[in-house]
Amino acid sequence: MPGSWLQTGYRLPEAGCLLLLCLLTGAVTAADDVHLTLPKHRILAKELAIIVNDNDPSSIRIGNYYRQARNIPARNLVHVRFTPGRPALGKVEFQRIKNRVDEQTPAGIQAYAITWAAPYRVGCMSITSAFTFGYDTRYCSRRRCAPTRHNRYYRQNSASPYTDLGIRPTIAIAAETFREARALIDRGIASDRTRPAGTAWLVRTGDQARNVRAWSYPAVEKRMRGWIDTRIISSEGLKNTDNILFYFTGKVSVPFLDTLRFVPGAIADHLTSTGGQLTDSRQMSALRWLEAGATGSYGTVTEPCNRTGKFPDPGSLMETYGAGRTLLQAYWQSVQQPGEGIFIGEPLAAPFDGFSLDRKGNTLQLTTRTLLPGHYRLSYSRGAAGPYRELPGVVNAGYHQRRFELPRADPGYYRLEALRPMATRTGVAGPGSPRGRDRWK
Repeated sequence: MPGSWLQTGYRLPEAGCLLLLCLLTGAVTAADDVHLTLPKHRILAKELAIIVNDNDPSSIRIGNYYRQARNIPARNLVHVRFTPGRPALGKVEFQRIKNRVDEQTPAGIQAYAITWAAPYRVGCMSITSAFTFGYDTRYCSRRRCAPTRHNRYYRQNSASPYTDLGIRPTIAIAAETFREARALIDRGIASDRTRPAGTAWLVRTGDQARNVRAWSYPAVEKRMRGWIDTRIISSEGLKNTDNILFYFTGKVSVPFLDTLRFVPGAIADHLTSTGGQLTDSRQMSALRWLEAGATGSYGTVTEPCNRTGKFPDPGSLMETYGAGRTLLQAYWQSVQQPGEGIFIGEPLAAPFDGFSLDRKGNTLQLTTRTLLPGHYRLSYSRGAAGPYRELPGVVNAGYHQRRFELPRADPGYYRLEALRPMATRTGVAGPGSPRGRDRWK
């Protein structure tokens, strides 16, 4: 099953150091030691296509830098042409661009990254949603404050959204200068497999209309115990705070950003009407989060009212990101109705990805966050090419479990396969809650 595995090879600590981490190719290098293959849980660099506007020198620089920094195949660079810098594209012009993208997209691509901050909108949709779903007004409110068509990727545990769901979720590597884009990319790469011990801040503000996610904060904090350090505060904004991993709030403009320090890979957003109007918003642009040091953010490009389903669910996002998925996956799986919202950041950042192996007598101790609750079969082969034979028993994964004992420690090749569909617990409460359906006050 070549598309179903994320393959990595490690030399055990007592025999040496890290041998090879093959997130890019999925290959395993033969060695007289232990190698383990886990079920595929994330979008890989070779599965991401980068869309570049050849009429925009900054887009070209960002696309080329990102491709090289992430070792993305050259064939994954998709070229289009249009006048840059405008807030919006018309639907006819966008369809021409989308057709060009579809023609150039290689087989196996699961997601897109675009390389500009403007245009950020197509008609009534965000540009990231338009590339994901195609231009479709069902993803826009038909009347003021109305709900929209739902996101097929919402709370779906899929590492191959195009293969499984027929969509390629899209994110913008958005910045107003190349220097800012490069810093964003470098932060995302620096975050990989660091397993940061940062703090998630759930901030209640005095802005009643934009504070609608706060009702779920206690449940989020409870669910994150032992998984991600989570704190709830009532404040107009954090000040002089370090080690920020998540920051969720609701406010027109968030103060004191210049006093904050985010860990690489951090995610932050504020629920307000036009944070996704990246370059000309009358409110605080989501770009301000990236400029302050966050690695991902989100905002809406047209009036969403304060329907929580149109904004990220903090519990879903933290749960998925904390389980080793990429920033792109975690953000897209956390928004039920994203048609009017734009996702921005470094797509492949994955601070909680990876695993380690240690010998424990005649067994192996696996440490990872990436196995979801469920049952797994362990198979073994002396050689990389197989044949693999199933070992007795199963490996059971519980909720938020990080350590697993594998029953063999012989040199060779092992792989874990999910025996049954995994339960997904990525949300705390559905975004259709009545508390999120009020109009702006």
